[in-house]
Amino acid sequence: MNKIKNELSNLVKIIGGLEKKVIIIFLSFAILQTISWYYSSRKFFILNILPNYFIDNPYSDLYEFLYWFICDFFVYGILTVVIIKLILKEKTKDYGLTFGDYKSGLFYTLIFISFMIPILWVVSSFPAFVEKYPHLSMAKTDYRIFIYYEIGMLFYLYAWEFVFRGFLLFGLYPKFGYYSVLIQLIPFVILHNGKPALETFSAILGGIALGILALRTRSFLYGFFVHFAIMFGIDLITVLRFKNYEYGIDLNSLLKIIGFN
Repeated sequence: MNKIKNELSNLVKIIGGLEKKVIIIFLSFAILQTISWYYSSRKFFILNILPNYFIDNPYSDLYEFLYWFICDFFVYGILTVVIIKLILKEKTKDYGLTFGDYKSGLFYTLIFISFMIPILWVVSSFPAFVEKYPHLSMAKTDYRIFIYYEIGMLFYLYAWEFVFRGFLLFGLYPKFGYYSVLIQLIPFVILHNGKPALETFSAILGGIALGILALRTRSFLYGFFVHFAIMFGIDLITVLRFKNYEYGIDLNSLLKIIGFN
């Protein structure tokens, strides 16, 4: 018993010597991720909501994805702000919710996107990407569904970038410096598991690059712009590239619905 008491006493001393802010950030991220996994997921929608409200709805697949996007926006985008403001009692701009160095941000955003466009064109021909993107099959043949899906993706990726390149990165930077880029990288890459292998390996370089970009500009927003441009680009190019095959969206139809034709 004395040995156990001594061990517990030492453990209490160790915990007491840890930095409160770092503990809050790590634990809150773990809690947010758990909430997202169990309650914001498409699986939760299919098992608990679809049977009661949308089972016979022809757009149930779209609602499934919108549920996922909106719920994760709330979990990662809204609850994270609550943690920063009410628990940590800090300003959201200190976590990258600001335009920061906008001149450098816009410059590097254009560089990133210009670099990725030809890569997206090439990988859009790979069968693994054709089968995977857009994730919502209905979006491949209906341009209105495609637009709704991409708007939902916009909100989702905003929250995604905020929690990784905002909350984790900037929250841990005062303690760990540039090691925080690698810390946020680990869960970021893990959550890419299940996607095409090329994309998951690319997420390693992408997570590092977006982390450095955020620290350089003092904002996660430019990483968000880049990330959304990449996801929107792969969805759009994949569909348009095969418009004369099994998919039905063409560029003129898409431009017409958004008012550019």
